[in-house]
Amino acid sequence: MIHTEKIIIVGDRVLIRPEENLNKTHSGLYLPPGVHEKEKVQGGYVIKAGPGYPIGMPIDDDEPWHEKKTTKYIPLQAKEGDFALFLRKDAIDVEIEKEKFVIVSQLAILLLYRDEDLLA
Repeated sequence: MIHTEKIIIVGDRVLIRPEENLNKTHSGLYLPPGVHEKEKVQGGYVIKAGPGYPIGMPIDDDEPWHEKKTTKYIPLQAKEGDFALFLRKDAIDVEIEKEKFVIVSQLAILLLYRDEDLLA
């Protein structure tokens, strides 16, 4: 098990643990054989999500009357524990602590399946 507190996901990106040879998810979502044969779409579970899309840029001015403001974000729809169906061509493969993961932007995610009962 990886230590997710050490990982910082940037912007609109999501860290996903991909599921191999997945025909049906643990939550009951059925994926037809054509999905895997074409390898255009893959599924996996969201491990960590970034803060979202930044709104504006902080002022880069050293004038004393300007307040230092922190960047605000529009949050992502993806949450930890969601099952995500994503475009494989947009995924970046990474290995963290000898486990394989993919990083995808929220734009590459086609579907999220959130089962609150699995998280409880």
